[in-house]
Amino acid sequence: MSIDHSTGKIQYTEQGEMFILKLTGEVRLTLCTALDTAVSKLFAEKKFKAVTLDLTEAISLDSTTLGLLAKLSILAKQSIDQLPVIETSNQDIIRLLDSMGIATAFNIIEGRKNDWHNLKDLASDICSEAFVKEKVLEAHKILMDVNDNNKAAFKDLVKTLEA
Repeated sequence: MSIDHSTGKIQYTEQGEMFILKLTGEVRLTLCTALDTAVSKLFAEKKFKAVTLDLTEAISLDSTTLGLLAKLSILAKQSIDQLPVIETSNQDIIRLLDSMGIATAFNIIEGRKNDWHNLKDLASDICSEAFVKEKVLEAHKILMDVNDNNKAAFKDLVKTLEA
């Protein structure tokens, strides 16, 4: 089954010792539980030495997605001692990553449309409201820890989710 809520989609593939996540379209909260599960599993298995995020076809990323990408970067640094690569030529995405203070958590390279082999859709899990709330809260707490602007921007949302 394809994850395709609105125009968003997340796919993955393995190329040797590299794990690739391809985010396409508008990647929003509805895709984030699958993303979080994939990220957690990826680093639990410890079989990869590099992670690439292909954002060449991403149109937008919501704050929950950005928080989970920051989490991916933290786990990559801890697990494989290197930053994930982001491939994109979308200046709006690059500005978004920069404005949220997480651009430095990645090696960003000018992306070209890739022809990755064997892309598979991330499995979409049916999750409880409590689980989704937990993931949204975690993602925003990670973003708040990045800088003071994020702390101010997400303070009320985090308080609401914690209540």
